[in-house]
Amino acid sequence: MEKQLPKDYKIQLAFETPKEWVEAAIENFDGFLIDHADNERKASNMALSFIAKAPEKVEIIPELIDIALEELVHFKQVYKIMTKRGLSFPKEIEKDLYVNRLIKACRSGWRERFMDRLIIASIVETRGAERFRLIAENHPEPEMEAFYTMLYKSEDRHGNIFVEMALVYYEKDEVLKRLDEMVQIEAEICKNLPLNGLVH
Repeated sequence: MEKQLPKDYKIQLAFETPKEWVEAAIENFDGFLIDHADNERKASNMALSFIAKAPEKVEIIPELIDIALEELVHFKQVYKIMTKRGLSFPKEIEKDLYVNRLIKACRSGWRERFMDRLIIASIVETRGAERFRLIAENHPEPEMEAFYTMLYKSEDRHGNIFVEMALVYYEKDEVLKRLDEMVQIEAEICKNLPLNGLVH
């Protein structure tokens, strides 16, 4: 059975971010930037956590390291924009309800949970790319338009990466079936979260 995704494959999200989210993000762009920087930091940590949790999965470790480094570069870039605008991190950052609810939807067995966590990582990257594209298309500052255009293209490439990692260890039909289920779960989570203009 073919284990790879088609070259033109792209995860299709079941919930489209509404214009109200875009308006909230642009209106409170300082808050969006702080949340964005923190999410890039967490994305780097997440890639490294896969290595810590499954060090025997040697086939995917080099790519996980590359992703962790790329996300760390993004963190540095966003933090630079923050400091340029006189922003700093608060002492306490609110918990990410979006990610926490996705993780809560993971199955409990180790085999199933590892697959679910990889799938969630791809969905989160795809959602981030969608929202960065919306910022690029709607931000009035040319500098931010250019930055988020670069960023959403980078994050968009990450959309399939974790699903492709899952295909190294699981059958394609099983992975894509669970991906479809998780996309629907993610849509319901998005529908029930406030449109606060944050990345998630």
